[in-house]
Amino acid sequence: MQRLLIPFVVLAVSGCSSAPPIQVAANSKSPFDSAVYSGQIAQLAKATQGEELYRAYYEGGSGFVSLSSVRNTVEEMATKHCSHQNRSVRLLQERTSTPPHVLGNFPRVEWVFECVPRPSQEATFSSTNKLEQLERLKKLLDSGALTQQEFDREKSKLLSAP
Repeated sequence: MQRLLIPFVVLAVSGCSSAPPIQVAANSKSPFDSAVYSGQIAQLAKATQGEELYRAYYEGGSGFVSLSSVRNTVEEMATKHCSHQNRSVRLLQERTSTPPHVLGNFPRVEWVFECVPRPSQEATFSSTNKLEQLERLKKLLDSGALTQQEFDREKSKLLSAP
């Protein structure tokens, strides 16, 4: 019995392997492209000439995981990747799964981003930057990537920051 179980476990584990969490976008294909449920794309910015583009993808383990928690995981992955280069994330495109999150259509998020030089402390808290962030949130809301409740929460955090 044990001899039959070992090959099955090895096969099951190897079948669960996936691509690395951060990939160079030019050398990789979106996992959404081969999926039955293609998701929804929100184009947020254009790429900066000369900057390398990266792809970060994460899928929840079930339909009970919230899309916002999957998004937070992707954001953490991208931030960590860029911080290793002493740079900041500049999000260009977000692709999200669309409900219902059942039958293999688990919540999943993909970011296409670039790592750009970190802005100065003054620029980070400028009103222009807040406006850009608010516009980004609105685009995510309009595309359906954020719910109204998520948008309101993020907007209040943004506007209450010094």
